[in-house]
Amino acid sequence: MSRENYPVQGAGFGFRRCMSETLKEVESSSFDFLEIAPENWMGLGGRFGKAFRQYTEQHPFMAHGLSLSIGGPTPLDMDFLSRLKQFLADHNIRGYSEHLSYCSDDGHLYDLMPIPFTEEAVKYVAGRIRQVQDVLEKKIAMENVSYYAAPGSEMTEQAFLLAVLEEADCDLLLDVNNIYVNSVNHGYDAADFLKAMPAERIMYLHIAGHYTEADDLLVDTHGAPVIDPVWSLLQRAYEQFGVLPTLLERDFNIPSLPELLQEVEQVRFYQNQWKMIHAQTVA
Repeated sequence: MSRENYPVQGAGFGFRRCMSETLKEVESSSFDFLEIAPENWMGLGGRFGKAFRQYTEQHPFMAHGLSLSIGGPTPLDMDFLSRLKQFLADHNIRGYSEHLSYCSDDGHLYDLMPIPFTEEAVKYVAGRIRQVQDVLEKKIAMENVSYYAAPGSEMTEQAFLLAVLEEADCDLLLDVNNIYVNSVNHGYDAADFLKAMPAERIMYLHIAGHYTEADDLLVDTHGAPVIDPVWSLLQRAYEQFGVLPTLLERDFNIPSLPELLQEVEQVRFYQNQWKMIHAQTVA
């Protein structure tokens, strides 16, 4: 069974600074929530800060972090966490998620590096997640990430993810595109991976496009439209878990908002389709 309460509902997309003026030109009914990277907005003033404040007063927002580096070797940045906690409260952000990876040592690496899939890493990462949750005084969601190598691994990606979620007692941001990308790159069954995910921990879903480097190498870019196999996997997620809040990511080659909203509407179509089928089944 899926969880009963979600921080947001429906379908949304990632809000970027380039949308600060154009967002007001679209119907607010064409999306249900927005998501931001808090690092790009914390402490921001001027016209961007003013516009952001107006939008957070009008729409539900989620925050998806970039720099927590939950698997990193250096201590967590407590000053950042303090400022993050205040930012989330100031803007009534509904939930906070981060990548199950690391991105820093003594400085930022500006990329998401894979955590070795080991029991030792499970304990280490889970302890850091619990520390973050204690500071923020709320559960956070960790995202299953795309990865291209798994050095030193002693277990599968699936086993590692499930172990971290259980040990940390945190939520899951389930990225459907990352499941598909990893299934192609590492030769596992995407449907089987999806089936193993704990419904009660899923906070919301991500869906995105990627780049095909070769038949057996996909690169998670968030820079292209969602392809049919990923749409199909999203529909399978709804069949398994029910309708989950779903966020469309687009970080590069960002089209006009009307074009972007066509994909958001596609998410809504699948959500409504499942609701109709489910209603008929119950009846």
